[in-house]
Amino acid sequence: MSSPAPKSPELSDKSKKYDRQIRLWGEHGQTLLETATVCLVNVTAVGCETAKGLVLPGIGGFTVADGSTVTEEDLGNNFFLDSSYLGKSKALACMQLLQELNPDVNGDYVEESADFILANRPNFFDSFDLVIASNLNEQTLLILAERLWEVNVPLIYCRSLGMLGTIRLQIREHCIVEAHPDNRQFDLRLEHPFDALREHLDGTEVTSKVPWLLVLHKYLNVWQKQRADGAQTPRNYKEKSQLKESIRKEMKKDEENYEEAIKAVNTAFGAGQVPKSLKAIFEDDACEQLNKKSNVFWIMAKALKHFVIHENDGHLPLPGVLPDMTANTDSYIALQHIYRQQALQDADQVYHKCQEYLKQLALPGDSIDERSVRLICREAAGLAVIRGTRISEEYEKNSRLLTLVEDNELQGNLTAYNFALRAYERFLSECGNIPGECIVEQDIGRLKSIAAKMLSDLGMHATISDDVLHEICRYGGSELHAVSAFIGGCAAQEVIKIITKQYKPIDNTFIYNAITTESVTLKL
Repeated sequence: MSSPAPKSPELSDKSKKYDRQIRLWGEHGQTLLETATVCLVNVTAVGCETAKGLVLPGIGGFTVADGSTVTEEDLGNNFFLDSSYLGKSKALACMQLLQELNPDVNGDYVEESADFILANRPNFFDSFDLVIASNLNEQTLLILAERLWEVNVPLIYCRSLGMLGTIRLQIREHCIVEAHPDNRQFDLRLEHPFDALREHLDGTEVTSKVPWLLVLHKYLNVWQKQRADGAQTPRNYKEKSQLKESIRKEMKKDEENYEEAIKAVNTAFGAGQVPKSLKAIFEDDACEQLNKKSNVFWIMAKALKHFVIHENDGHLPLPGVLPDMTANTDSYIALQHIYRQQALQDADQVYHKCQEYLKQLALPGDSIDERSVRLICREAAGLAVIRGTRISEEYEKNSRLLTLVEDNELQGNLTAYNFALRAYERFLSECGNIPGECIVEQDIGRLKSIAAKMLSDLGMHATISDDVLHEICRYGGSELHAVSAFIGGCAAQEVIKIITKQYKPIDNTFIYNAITTESVTLKL
C-alpha cells in the first residue's frame, strides 16, 4: 500500500506558524488578514506597537507615512528605533524594523507628513482597508478623520501620553457575522424537533450508550404528558427540578449520559428563537430596502429573514453544531449527521433566496457563495451591526456628551483624562508647541483656558480638575513605551476584529490609566 503524498511544505509551515491564531479566527479569517493592507500615520511608540501586533500575525501589507527624521528623543520612547537611524527617515526606519518581524508581510513607506498628504493627494488613503493614526494635533486629526469618513475607510486613532492612553474607532458601518459570544447556547430543537430528528429520537432505544439528548427527549415527553397546561418545556426552577428528578429516578449506577441529561436541563431549551438584536437587523432599512450598492451582508440578512418568517415557522436556520456527549461512536455520529443534514437543507433554502435577490438587483450570482450563506446561517443568533460616529461629532454639541456630566463635573477621572488629552491636542494646534515642554506654569494656564473653552463650546457645564491638567503638562509630551505597548496591543486586536469581521470591536472609545490600571469604554 503506497504512503499518502506529503503535505505541501509551504502550507504546513504556514499552518504551524499561525496555528494559535487560526484557532481563534479560522482559515477564512487568516485569509482576510493576509489580503488586507493598512496605513500607519505618524511613527510613534504606540503606532509602532499597533503595527507590530498586525505584522506578527501576518497582515497582507502596511505603509508607514511620516515626514520627520529620527531624533535622540525618539530613541528614549520607541524601542523600534536605534542610534544607527539618527537623522534618517522615521518612516523608513519603522518600515524596515517592522518587516524584520515577519518577512511574509509587504512593507512600504512614504516620507511625507499627514498634513502634506492631505493637502496634496488626499486620495492616497482611499485604497487602504484601514488607517491607524496616533498622537496628532487636533486640526490634522479632524481633517484626516473627515476624509476617511467620506471614502468609508475605518480609522483607529491612538493616543499615548505619559501614563494615559486612549483608542478611538471611527467606522461607518461594521457587520459582524462571527461574534464568538462567551456563552453560546446550542440549538438542539428538542421542543420543536424537525422530521428527521423526531423520527430518530422516537425510533432509537434509550440505553447508557446513547447521547444524553435522547435521554432528555424521552423524559421530556413524559413530563409534557403530566402537564395539564400543555407546556412544552420547563420554564422556571420548579419545573426544571421536576424534570431533573424524573430523570434521576430512572438512572442506574454510572450512567454518564443520564448525568449529562440532568445538567443539560438548564441550557437545552429555548435556542432557535429570533433574539432582539437580530430582530433589529431584520427591521433595519438596509435590510428592507436592498439596492445595487447593498453590502452582501444585508442581502443575506433579508434572505435569512424570509426563511425564518415564511419557511421555518419563525425559527432560525439550524446551526448543525452539537456539544460533546458521552456516547458510543456510532450513535453520536448518527445524531450528528442528522443535525448537519438539516443545517445544510436550511442553508440551501437561504442560498437560493439570496440568488433570487441578486437576480432582481442585476448583480452577479457569485457575489454570494454557499460557504458564506452556511456561515451566516450557523451564526444567525449572534449577528451584529455597529454603526459608528464621526470623530468630528465629539467636537460639536450633542446629547451623548451631556450624559458624561453630573453635578457640573465630568463623571470619573478617565472621562476627565480623555477631554484633557483633547485639550492637549488643541493646544498643539493653537500654540504650536507641546504643553509643559518649556515653561510649565505658563503652559498650565494656557491649557486650562483651552480646556474651559472647549467644554463650553460643547455645551458641557463642567470643568477639568487642576490636578488632571497639571499631570498632562507634567508629562511634557513624553510617551512611555510600556503604556504604548499596552494601548498598541489593544488597538491591534481591534484592527483584526474589523478586518476579519469577527468578534465585536469597541464602540467607540477606550480610555486607560496606567497609574490605577483602570479602563473604561464610552460611546462618544
